[in-house]
Amino acid sequence: MENTAKTTTIKRTFLGEVMSKSGAKSAVVKVTFKKDHPKYGKPFLVSSRYHVHDEKNECKVGDNVKIEACRPLSATKHWRLVAVIK
Repeated sequence: MENTAKTTTIKRTFLGEVMSKSGAKSAVVKVTFKKDHPKYGKPFLVSSRYHVHDEKNECKVGDNVKIEACRPLSATKHWRLVAVIK
């Protein structure tokens, strides 16, 4: 008997803001996280910038977008645009 059940992978998704359109079908998205200081417990903000593949060229600077991880598309692009939220 064969196992025909398909496994689905849960991809990492983030919400962020488009900081720049770096070329055709590319964008730089800033994602902000809230962390707690390990010793004192005070919350602080940490931000990361991700290079994102925008296949349809639908986002512009200042948009809030949803991105997800994907296979490497170039040397720096490992994320793709899922939706433009605002």
